Order: sequence, then structure tokens, then C-alpha cells
Amino acid sequence: MTEEVSFNPFEPGFTDDPYPAYRALREADPVQEHPLGFWFMTAYDDIATLLRAGHSVNAGLMDDGTPPREQFDILEREGSSVLTLSMLDRDPPDHTRLRSLVSKVFTPRKVGALEPRITALVDEALDRIDAGGGDLIEELAFPLPFAVISEMLGMPPTDHERIRELSAMVVRSLEPIFDEDVLKQIAHASVDLTGIVRDVIAWKRANPGDDLLTALIAAEEDGDSLTDDELVAQVVLLYVAGHETTVNLIANGAVALLRHPDQLALLRERPDLAGNAVEEFLRYDSPVQQTRRVTLHPHAAGGKEIPPGAFVIVCVASANRDEAHFGPTAGRLDIERADARQHLAFSVGTHHCLGAALARIQGRVAIERLVTRFPGLALAGEPTWNGRINLRGPAALPISV
Repeated sequence: MTEEVSFNPFEPGFTDDPYPAYRALREADPVQEHPLGFWFMTAYDDIATLLRAGHSVNAGLMDDGTPPREQFDILEREGSSVLTLSMLDRDPPDHTRLRSLVSKVFTPRKVGALEPRITALVDEALDRIDAGGGDLIEELAFPLPFAVISEMLGMPPTDHERIRELSAMVVRSLEPIFDEDVLKQIAHASVDLTGIVRDVIAWKRANPGDDLLTALIAAEEDGDSLTDDELVAQVVLLYVAGHETTVNLIANGAVALLRHPDQLALLRERPDLAGNAVEEFLRYDSPVQQTRRVTLHPHAAGGKEIPPGAFVIVCVASANRDEAHFGPTAGRLDIERADARQHLAFSVGTHHCLGAALARIQGRVAIERLVTRFPGLALAGEPTWNGRINLRGPAALPISV
């Protein structure tokens, strides 16, 4: 009799290495109706098809009585509803309107123009590391994207440490959480964070500049129907999504290289491979492991039919190691992999990550300069993982140089 395989992210050791569990699910039940009332997908083709099928990202549409809906209801009840107005949580036509406003400053030209500043920030971090190693998260992976998104937005002098703390709590809303007290803490952190952002917006109205926040305010004031709450929600999204995910890209990529000395040596010898290496890092250990949809109509997958109103978690981290798509070497790191860019780490379809180009530049510059500057780069201890299921990455990464 075959043992039933079920998605259980709370098993000991899961967040340190979830990939054996994902492989078991792909092989046994790639489209699973979970006992807790949601669906869970792990195969590449099934996930890519669902993401392109035009289902909803609005959690308010899911069936009542399921843990994901209860989590959504608690956050709403505790006053964090403003954050549901971000484009991450909206369907067309709202999503289309919001994305068009923000995308004006994420053009390839404007993003590419940031590379010299990103390079300078990376080199400043490497100067600190050169003094004797340290924690790569604290010295490089965390401060780099935080500084980049702050400068892009044109943030005024403010309590950046408090914003970091609040962002770290708010981002936990993307995790499966069944503790009502923790959900309340998340909601209260989101209220505090939106309060800070409202103050920043008020300051920026009086002190406009050549930055993203000024551009978003101008779009709202020019009658582009961006409400005050929508403006706050987009800024919070850019802070949280634009920061936490890039931390994981840099950190997970560094761990992958340091655990594969042959690939580290190859990249040091062939720095021209840095761009493709970033695609392989995104595939091999995805900064965002899962995303979700609410079905708007019956959806057939894996020989099953998912009904309308179902909450579906799609595991892009599993899809990105699916042997059926990437071949028998899917579980190996290969920075020369020809089809690495076919990963789903930035999603596909309408909700393809708006900041993908910016993340790629930061990842490429950070990893390439780290590897080429320090020929003796090595782990100085095992990474400490952050314990997250979705935005999974190291909380500490000790290195020696």
C-alpha cells in the first residue's frame, strides 16, 4: 500500500531543505486537494498553465471556512485592509491601472541607469567584508536592496530601522499562519507601517524630487484615479516585495555557490556567466517559493477538476526543479544551464514580477563582484535559515574571505 504524501511545511527540517518533500509530492500527487481546504500544485506544466489562466489573486473571493480565508478575515478585521489594495492583490482592471502607473519608472532604461549606483553600494559592502569576513546577510544581502528601493522611492530621513522591523513582520502575512495572536501582530505592524508611509507621502508632497514616490503622487494628483490608500499600498508593496525577495536572491545564490565549489570556480573563471548564473539561482533555490490564486471557474489539472472559489497554492520552487521540464539534472546547480531562464521564480502572465529587471541587476552585480574580489571566499559555518516557508532564505550566512 502506497503511503499518502501530503504537503506539511511544519515537519522538522522542512524550511532548511524543502526540496525532497516537493519531489515526493510531484511524484505522488502533483495536484493535491489538501485536508486543510486548499489545493497545492508542484509540477511545472500544471503551475505555468494555472498562472496563465486568468484566475484571481483576490483572497476575499475564496470559500469561507478554510484556514487561508480565516487568515484573510483576521487581517481585515484588525485594520490592515489598506494593504489588499496593492497590485499584488488586485485583478484587472484595477491591477492594470495600478501596474501601468508604477511601471513607468521600471522601464529597462531607467532600471539600467541604476547599475553604477548599485555597483558603488556593493563595493562599499565588500570593503566592510574585506576587514575579515562576517555575516553576508547583515553586510550585503540585506542593506543593498533596502538602500536601492529607499533611494528609488526618494525616502526622506526617517527611522529606517523601524521600517525594517515592521516590514519583516508584515511580510509574514505571505506565510501560512494559524496563530491568531501572530496574525494580529502582523495586522498591527501593517497599520504602523502604513502610518509611516502616509507621513512620508505628506513630506514628499511638500518636497517633490526626481524619484518614484514623486511620480506616483503626480499620477494621483493628475486625476489618474490613484486613491490615497492605493498610493500607500503600492509604496508598502515596493518596500516589502522589492526588498525581502532580493535579499533571498543574493543570499540563496551565495549559499548555492559556496556549496558547489566547481560552480564557484567556474564563475570566478568566467564572470561573463554572471547573468545566466542569476537565472540559475532563481531556478535552483527560488526567493519566493509559492504564490496563490483563487479559481474563477473550474480548472482541470493533473486529472482532477478544481472547483470555482478554491484557494490554490502553486509551488514555483518545486516547479523550478521539476525533472519533467528541466531534465534529470533539475536538482543540480549548473550556471551554464541553457534553459535556466525558463524558471517561474518571477511568475508568468499578468502578474509577472514588475521588479524582475531590478532584482536581476542587483543579484548579478552583488554575486559577480563578491566572487571575483575574494578568491578565498568560503563558508565560515552553516547558514541559519529564517524558518519561512514562502520567502525562504538564510537569516545568517557566515563567510570568510
